Amino acid sequence: MSEKNVSVGLIQMSCESGKAANMEKAVAGIRNAASQGARIICLQELFASEYFCNEENYDRFSMAETVPGPTTKLFQELSAELNVVIIASLFEKRARGIYHNTVAVTDADGKYLGKYRKHHIPDDPGYYEKFYFTPGDGGYQVFRTRYGRISVLICWDQWYPEAARIVALKGAEIIFYPTAIGWALSQDAETNRQQYQAWQIVQRGHAVANGLYVVTVNRTGTEGKMNFWGGSFISSPFGDLIYQAPHEQEDLHVQNLDLSVIDEVRVHWPFMRDRRIDSYRPVMNRFIDTGYDLI
Repeated sequence: MSEKNVSVGLIQMSCESGKAANMEKAVAGIRNAASQGARIICLQELFASEYFCNEENYDRFSMAETVPGPTTKLFQELSAELNVVIIASLFEKRARGIYHNTVAVTDADGKYLGKYRKHHIPDDPGYYEKFYFTPGDGGYQVFRTRYGRISVLICWDQWYPEAARIVALKGAEIIFYPTAIGWALSQDAETNRQQYQAWQIVQRGHAVANGLYVVTVNRTGTEGKMNFWGGSFISSPFGDLIYQAPHEQEDLHVQNLDLSVIDEVRVHWPFMRDRRIDSYRPVMNRFIDTGYDLI
């Protein structure tokens, strides 16, 4: 376990249709965060474009790139120059007909540490991701960076406690969640409040259950019929809300995290010690048929 402080940077952006403008904004944000002392910097999900999964459109597959590839190379150079870890969410073309929603991680010396491919793929009105993305098959990753052990899960992965537990068991000290989630413009304010509250609560619960930090970076701005709700936040290992960004504007925030708190929390709330690993096999079932009729 690392006994040290690390400053993390989150960059909450609105996006334009052209990749060049979004890349320019992201690079400027990374430089700004680094100048404020951020050592690990996370961009939102699919930051280089507007959220293209709002409809099924074959032309949008042309936006994909290899990972590692040209964008990864740019961030490797930027990481080395600024001595920062960069977490970048990209639309990956793995092979002909196989595309992924992928995060690349570059270390502070410019080394490409690897990738994580989103495992849980949604299909909802306005989020037609199953049309574009093959589920990740490379497992849940933990990256040993210069500044600590981090994991990256992506958006819809946020709702699944199994993913957070696995990376915690692999030694993650911080889970980053690059995200693109919002409210339909047709929704009422109370529905919006309930949805945001559920989204934040479940992730703070992952922080508590696993005794680690959670850093969630969402996009903001209105695109089509969706108002992306921003609200990026940082949770302590005890579930305290350390920081929350505004909903309807861009935001850049740098926060110092004391990694020694992880050990303190896990000693006093020993959930890891008391796990009954002999009793969890049923979770591997799709559904557990008890023999009772459903009402």
